[in-house]
Amino acid sequence: MKKINQYILGLGLLVLSLSAFTSCEEETEPATSYATTNQMQRSSAATEALLSAIPSSLNTVWDRGYHYSWGYGSIMKIRDVMTADEALSERAYNQYAQWIECSGIGRDYAVTQFIWNYFYKMVLTTNNLILAVDPGTATTQQLGYLGAAYAFRAMFYLDMARMYEFLPNEKFPDGKNSDGNVVTNLTCPIVKAGMSKEDARKNPRATREDMKKFIEGDLNNAEQNIDKLTDTRDKTLPDKACVYGLKARLYMWVGDYAKAEEYAKKAIAAAKVTPVTKAVALNPTTGFNTTAPWMWGSNQTADAATVKTGILNWTSWMSNETTFGYNGAGAVHCMIGKELYDRISDTDWRKLYWKAPASSPLAGQVPYLKASYKTALSTYASIKFRPGQGNDGESSVAAACAYPLMRVEEMYFIEAEAAAQQNKLADAKTVLNNIMQTRDANYNCLLTDKDAIIEEIVFQKRVELWGEGQSFFDIKRLNYSVKRGYAGTNFYELGRYNTNGRPAWMNLCIVITEENNNSAVKGYNNPDPSSRYTPVIK
Repeated sequence: MKKINQYILGLGLLVLSLSAFTSCEEETEPATSYATTNQMQRSSAATEALLSAIPSSLNTVWDRGYHYSWGYGSIMKIRDVMTADEALSERAYNQYAQWIECSGIGRDYAVTQFIWNYFYKMVLTTNNLILAVDPGTATTQQLGYLGAAYAFRAMFYLDMARMYEFLPNEKFPDGKNSDGNVVTNLTCPIVKAGMSKEDARKNPRATREDMKKFIEGDLNNAEQNIDKLTDTRDKTLPDKACVYGLKARLYMWVGDYAKAEEYAKKAIAAAKVTPVTKAVALNPTTGFNTTAPWMWGSNQTADAATVKTGILNWTSWMSNETTFGYNGAGAVHCMIGKELYDRISDTDWRKLYWKAPASSPLAGQVPYLKASYKTALSTYASIKFRPGQGNDGESSVAAACAYPLMRVEEMYFIEAEAAAQQNKLADAKTVLNNIMQTRDANYNCLLTDKDAIIEEIVFQKRVELWGEGQSFFDIKRLNYSVKRGYAGTNFYELGRYNTNGRPAWMNLCIVITEENNNSAVKGYNNPDPSSRYTPVIK
């Protein structure tokens, strides 16, 4: 839980604020190490390099001294451990304890700096390409690249908007921060391509409505050009279905349920995949480590910085069936929360993603990579994300695998909830039953109450997308409570928090360096939720 000033003094590293990112961006044209915009237009190789930098930015290490700082996949995990869906088995080697325990996650801490700096670093890669390509003179190929850049930027900002937007909660019901300012519905500053250093230093947090318009504009630009992208590079670049999927997420966030339903349907129709089958999902060699079954994924290649570290990568933290890394050393197994697990029907094949209790009828059905893992893993430990090629011992192979950014299954659950939110309850249940009967042939939703139907849809979505970083958004959006302290819980003691409605910790704080370098943000940070909760010891 090191504070930022300690971090800077100890390591002597440059802290990049949002304004620093844009100042770098401002200098790209005249700097000798970069091509000018005109040069970019004439060079397909140059624009291709800028394109390649975008998906690569998801899998770089922010600082090797912090073992949570392995990129976008880690931010997905951070969101999951802030819910009651993912429990970690130990605290001693747990790099995610601050987020789990709501301790030291205010503006002065390195954990806060990591998320902020990493997101804007990824935004910078998209802005570099957007700045370099003039739609009026670009080739068809370059327009396709431009479409991909806009889609990625929309994804990054949509994530940030939903993570940093302040929504009232039991600890801060009036939306006031320690400076006395109301910050309700403020998101994060918008950094556009080519933005000057001066403008970046006076760049306020965007309102929800302004951010929605900005993201919608990016997605409209992406939709216009994305079909010109002829190669999605094994689905690590988005296609039109992904753009539709992002629109569905966007409209769910702002409560435009008619459009959310419309675009979820469009995403399903345009997707080149169908819901993953039991055989594919539970395959010990290729289960949830290749992009083939998904709409969009991130692929860590053998030369990715995360893979080269051996332990600062997706596999180290998400694949329990390994002999290396944090999970493989047995130090920190990632598990499903017991209450979530217990609610899943035994006839639902997704329940086989986790080690069943010895007394369960499923105990002998879980398809482990090797028989030894049946005894080595903690009860409720995940086997969902297999090591690359089923190789549990060589990190250079096991970690060189993919993780999902978007799956078509999510779109079915968005369609179902959006219909329910519009009081089209019969339609909602039809969609829910159709997707769920591919998971559990016995499933049939008989609920009649609107709120109960929505909660059931979201519950099944949480099970479906477990470990994929999406549940956070629904819990925060719908003002759902988080419950970790209960009889038989598998959350360790210091993380056993129960909330009344959305947790205060789901309104992430902005790092202090941004306040210091951006006068429009100073005084308008989110209230610090650190140490506002007391564990429920049972």
